[in-house]
Amino acid sequence: MLVKEKREFNKLQKRLRRLTGNAIIDYGMIQEGDKVMVCLSGGKDSYTMLEVLRSLQRNAPVNFSLVAVNLDQKQPGFPEHVLPEYLDRIGVDYHILEKDTYSVVKEKTPEGKTTCALCSRLRRGSLYGFAEEIGATKIALGHHREDILETLFLNMFFGGSLKAMPPKLLSDDGRNIVIRPLAYCREADIAAYAEQMQFPIIPCNLCGSQPNLQRQVVKEMLAEWEARHPGRLESMFKAVTNVAPSQLADRNLFDFQGLEAEQTRRQRNRIDVIGTD
Repeated sequence: MLVKEKREFNKLQKRLRRLTGNAIIDYGMIQEGDKVMVCLSGGKDSYTMLEVLRSLQRNAPVNFSLVAVNLDQKQPGFPEHVLPEYLDRIGVDYHILEKDTYSVVKEKTPEGKTTCALCSRLRRGSLYGFAEEIGATKIALGHHREDILETLFLNMFFGGSLKAMPPKLLSDDGRNIVIRPLAYCREADIAAYAEQMQFPIIPCNLCGSQPNLQRQVVKEMLAEWEARHPGRLESMFKAVTNVAPSQLADRNLFDFQGLEAEQTRRQRNRIDVIGTD
C-alpha cells in the first residue's frame, strides 16, 4: 500500500471507529460484562462491524466479549467454508446456526413477490432464540446510516408509519436487546473499508437480485438526492434523532386534546409571575 493510500485508509478506519464509538456511547449500547452476539452474514456491513468492535474492545473503558454467529439458511450454493475459515484465522469465537429458512421462504412467498419480509422475520426469530441459548446480552446487527434512512422512507411510502431502525431496541417479547453500532456510519465508508480489508464477501443470492425490491428503489432515490445535494442524507439522519412530536400529528405521542388546559395553566403562571413584580 502506498503512503498516501495508507494515510487515507488510516483516516477511514479512525472515522469508522469514532462514529461507532459515539453511537455506542450515545445510546448506551454496551455495558460492563456484556456478551455481544455479532450477527455475521458474510456481507461488507457485518464484517466491518465485527472488525470495528474488535478494535474498540481492546481500548474500551468496559469489559465485554464478542461472539460471532452466522445463520446458515441453506441457500443453494452457499459457501459454508468461508466464514469458519475466516473466523478461525482471526481468532474470534463463533457459532454456525443451521436453519433451512430458505425452503420455507421459497414455499410461502407467492410468485413475483419479494422474499425480504418473511426471510427477515424467520432470520430474526432464529437469531433471537439462539442469543438466549448462548447467554448473549446484546445482539449486534450491521445496519448503517443509509439502512436506517431507507427504512424510514419504506415505512412512509408503503407502511403509512413514521418509523425507521433505532440504534438500540428492546424486542417485542422483552427478551433481547438489539444494537446497531454502525448507525452513524456511511455506507460508502463501509464499502471502502471492506474493500481495503479484502473481506471474503458472500453475496446474498436469495434476495439481492429481485426485480421488485422496494428497498433498492428507495436506495437509488436517496443516492440520487445525495448526488444532487451533497449533505442531504446527513441532514435527514439528523432529523431522525431530532423529533418534535408537537409538530406532527400522532395523538399517542402528544396531547393535542389538552392544549386548552395547557394554555390556561401557562396563562395562570404568567399572571402569577407578573403579579409578583
